[in-house]
Amino acid sequence: MNQQSRTTGTLNDLIAIARDGQEFYQDASTRIDDVELKSLFTRIAGTKATIIAELGAAVQAVGGDPEDSGTLRGSMQEMYARVRAALGDKEYSYVAELEESEDRLLHAFEDAVKDDSTPAAARSVVTRLMPEVRACHDLMRARKHAMKGAS
Repeated sequence: MNQQSRTTGTLNDLIAIARDGQEFYQDASTRIDDVELKSLFTRIAGTKATIIAELGAAVQAVGGDPEDSGTLRGSMQEMYARVRAALGDKEYSYVAELEESEDRLLHAFEDAVKDDSTPAAARSVVTRLMPEVRACHDLMRARKHAMKGAS
């Protein structure tokens, strides 16, 4: 596999996982009643859209086609969250599942940075976007723990 293909593959994997998160946040924002959480979910969906756009631009810069869909795992997690929310605390269920989605994206970014086979072009954009990914992750983790402690 050549450098361009590895760069495209690495970044497209991250795009698909970030797209899962973006779609999940958008969906969750329409299913909950808490105004503050709606606003938070909408804001994070926007952050995911920015991450997807920047990763996509990096894919195009090396001559590739950016991924335009999410993953089966992401779709299944979103469906599970809906079921979980229907059976219990709706807001907490979405926050907990979104935090899991954040874990998945953060680990994928960390793996891309640590992997010696990640091309320099991919590593550069991933490293640049890592603070935003980590901030979203930490925000949702803190929100989940705060909600868990309040119940």
